[in-house]
Amino acid sequence: MEGKTTSTPPLREAARAIVMDADDRVLLLRYDENGDFWATPGGSLEQGEDHATAALRELGEELGVDEKAIELGPQLAERTKDHLVGGREVRQVELYFLTRVSAADVDPARATQPDNIREHRWWTLTELRTGQETVYPVGLADLVAAVAAGRTPPQPVVLAG
Repeated sequence: MEGKTTSTPPLREAARAIVMDADDRVLLLRYDENGDFWATPGGSLEQGEDHATAALRELGEELGVDEKAIELGPQLAERTKDHLVGGREVRQVELYFLTRVSAADVDPARATQPDNIREHRWWTLTELRTGQETVYPVGLADLVAAVAAGRTPPQPVVLAG
């Protein structure tokens, strides 16, 4: 009897960075896959890599940021999301780390793997809350507001898909 399988998609572990500057703006990247959306920088772990190392590597690959310019902070959040990667469904588990950099440290011309990133932009909290564009992860504005107010979550927050 043929039917839909209910097996869990393969696990894909990822690290993402919530990149904020001294003015508490957050840096997001615009992708044009699966519709048009904005998201935090990051990607999947490579063999033998931990989440913090992956987050730093991805910032260099996607934004040309020198690892020495990055202040990697605590893990703020976690999100599990089933989605397509290269046409194959995966269950992605993402850990989000607070990262502080200055706008001057971001140089997309030095990015080694810009993938399908169309642009990058610094967003104010007001823009995050009032913008009409799709931004992932859901709940990012609340996290940014808490950090800006000096309230880093004591435990990573679990974000909705």
